[in-house]
Amino acid sequence: MTTISPLRADDRAEWAPLWAQYLTFYESTLDDAVTDDVFARLAAEDGLYGALARDDEGRAVGFVHWLFHPSTWSTTGYCYLEDLFVAPDVRGGGVGSALIGHVRGAAEATGADKVYWLTQSGNAAARRLYDSLATDTGFVHYEMEL
Repeated sequence: MTTISPLRADDRAEWAPLWAQYLTFYESTLDDAVTDDVFARLAAEDGLYGALARDDEGRAVGFVHWLFHPSTWSTTGYCYLEDLFVAPDVRGGGVGSALIGHVRGAAEATGADKVYWLTQSGNAAARRLYDSLATDTGFVHYEMEL
């Protein structure tokens, strides 16, 4: 059975390898200072929130990060699920769904109008899960580096 718990400062040693795998999956690197800052804000719930998934043996097998923000289309705002990662050896076992459900519960508790997220179009395994839980809005994502 998967258990989900809020990310705490003493979870760093278990979170860090999962974070590294997540960055590798997306063929990305970050300066250590960015990773340090992200984890500190997650642990402090300083605008960012996080949770760890653990298996029956207590091993960290996934994480999720999210934030809340106002919207011009809502009086209560939205919840953006920014990062989701499940260890490859437990994928397909409900961990991703449990993590998304955790974020949904947090969003409902704050009165947010919706939870939304992005993924790469070619991430077929993740998209199968997402298609079972949410609606593909058909929007195309653009960004401008500064």
